[in-house]
Amino acid sequence: MDSLSSILTWLYSALPEPYSGDLVALVSFTIASCALALRFWKPPHPGSHWVAIYTIVSAIAQARGWAANAYQPGKKAVMVPSDVPRVEVAAKLGVHPDDTRPGKPPKV
Repeated sequence: MDSLSSILTWLYSALPEPYSGDLVALVSFTIASCALALRFWKPPHPGSHWVAIYTIVSAIAQARGWAANAYQPGKKAVMVPSDVPRVEVAAKLGVHPDDTRPGKPPKV
């Protein structure tokens, strides 16, 4: 993370002041637009050609971890009460308890 911070600091200081402000505004607008599009875009069927674009838009919108959509291509969302133990849910689904966390890819 240290090298990334130094690269971004160098890039920000290398750009003239008006351009760096425009760049920050453009990047912020792109992230917000992708998040808004993802809010209303129904996930495509797993075999669709739109899965790649959906994945890219999801990555730009930074929709991962707890911010990940419940419905994703090729995955099922299971809604259970919060007081049900994770081990019990995993046993019913036949998966490892760590695979029931949002945004975590299942082990194959």
